[in-house]
Amino acid sequence: MDFDAYARTAVDIVNAPLESMQDLTALFGEDSWQTSEATERDLIALRRARKRLRDVFEHGSSGRDMAAVAELNALLEAYPMQPRISGHDTHDWHMHVTGRGSSMSSELLAGAAWGLAVWLCEHGSTRFGVCADERCGNVYLDTSSNCCRRFCSERCATRSHVAAHRARKRAAETGAALAAAQIPVDDSDRAVVTA
Repeated sequence: MDFDAYARTAVDIVNAPLESMQDLTALFGEDSWQTSEATERDLIALRRARKRLRDVFEHGSSGRDMAAVAELNALLEAYPMQPRISGHDTHDWHMHVTGRGSSMSSELLAGAAWGLAVWLCEHGSTRFGVCADERCGNVYLDTSSNCCRRFCSERCATRSHVAAHRARKRAAETGAALAAAQIPVDDSDRAVVTA
């Protein structure tokens, strides 16, 4: 099983808009099994679970390990794992997390919860991140070598750094303008001391 892929499914679910069936098609692709099997009920189930999955990332990224674990355990209970072997020919056998008889959303959410649980056990909850760009808020899995990632993408990192640079530049220009505009001190009121 590719547990990282299951954990990335959780990231995709949290970051997707999930307002319409077209959002599911955009998320999974036109020709995916998820799109072909998706129903309105799946969309509603994914939308409801998205908040709980986001909570795992928010708890983990803010150092609340016990809360992240409690939420993951609740998700694992709500979407139980039922492993099965799947494949299209004898050379393509691989494991799936839930039985094919379950709904598309149940299968995805079971995989997402399982992937995040394995991720937490292997890497720790500090590897769950929420983008530091206040205009974004997407979640991510921190795969950096020293656990220092702060943004969900290079785009957000660049946008945030450029905005911070411009803010510093404006502050410096404003400070210089204020300093230049200060009224000079009137020295005529000072007593002159002579030796």
